[in-house]
Amino acid sequence: MSVFTAQSSAAGRPDITMADIASTSSDLPGAAPGYSSGTTAGLAPSPADVSGSASAVSWGAILAGAAGAAALSMILLVLGTGLGLSSASAFSSQGASAATLGMAGVFWITLTQLAASGMGGYLAGRLRSRWTAVHTDEVYFRDTAHGFLAWAVASLATAAFLTSAIGSIVGAGTQAAGAAAGGVASAAGSAAAAASQRPASGGGGMPGANDANGYFVDALFRPDMATAATPAADTATPAVTDPAAVPGTASTAPAAPAAPAASSTPAAPSTATVQMNTAISAEVSRIMATALRNGSLPADDTRYVARLVSQRTGLSQADAEKRVNDIFGRVQTRLKDAEAAARDAADKARKASAHTALWLFVSLLVGAFVASFAATFGGRQRDR
Repeated sequence: MSVFTAQSSAAGRPDITMADIASTSSDLPGAAPGYSSGTTAGLAPSPADVSGSASAVSWGAILAGAAGAAALSMILLVLGTGLGLSSASAFSSQGASAATLGMAGVFWITLTQLAASGMGGYLAGRLRSRWTAVHTDEVYFRDTAHGFLAWAVASLATAAFLTSAIGSIVGAGTQAAGAAAGGVASAAGSAAAAASQRPASGGGGMPGANDANGYFVDALFRPDMATAATPAADTATPAVTDPAAVPGTASTAPAAPAAPAASSTPAAPSTATVQMNTAISAEVSRIMATALRNGSLPADDTRYVARLVSQRTGLSQADAEKRVNDIFGRVQTRLKDAEAAARDAADKARKASAHTALWLFVSLLVGAFVASFAATFGGRQRDR
């Protein structure tokens, strides 16, 4: 400064200091506003500008927008749940179909995201503080960020309150698939364990009344109704009670009393017979369960079971073997149908969970975009 002053004095001009230059530049047209005249080279902002641009994030506005978005999401979700339950019905001929409820649920979730995210983003942009001496593009970016942050906080808060519901929706497919696979894999083993460990109760002491295979075991030892219904030939000569009714025969002695008619009710089986039948039926049930687990009934087991059936029912060995093969085929068909139904239910649950997760992703993505756009709109309203 001393050199500049000396040169000015030598040229016959008045002394000019740096303070005079700074004061003059602040008064020129187009000078940056908000700078004091007492600063060196006009580089220090005023205290008002320092407080206005200290932080680019207005957390108060973000939290306010997030709270509004989360509250509106909860209200709309509760309303959608009530509308869905009122439209559904336990009867297949009444109420909306599953496809209709699924499409309505997707539409309602998307509508909820649009409304809640839009309101939250608008509040975050409208309630933020005014930024001075900031470029228009920077203001636009900050408003977009405020809307996105408000959407993120609201989404996290909603997920925290709806953790159980979201977990049920996302994990429905995997849980159903795992349960179906485990049930199919252990069906035969469970039947064998039940047949060997659980006592029977009913059916005349026949085991399996409480088991899944009990009906088929009872069908094996069912008597042949065609044979049982055939009446025995009546070979007895009818007794003559009135000799005078026969011509040429004199009554010389009183007629002998008629023999009492035999009872048509069969005698009850003895305790030893019941116990033996129970043991045989339990053994056959275990053989059938083991064959179901292995996928086929061996030939020796077929002949052995057929011999037991023949002894109990009076069928021939060939007919008994045919009955055993038929019953085993029916059991296999029943298990295959149950397995197919379980796999079909698991596949439907998996597809439903996948579609739900994908639509949730799309709706959340749309919500983030709407919240950011609404925040820029609210910011422009704030700066007017």
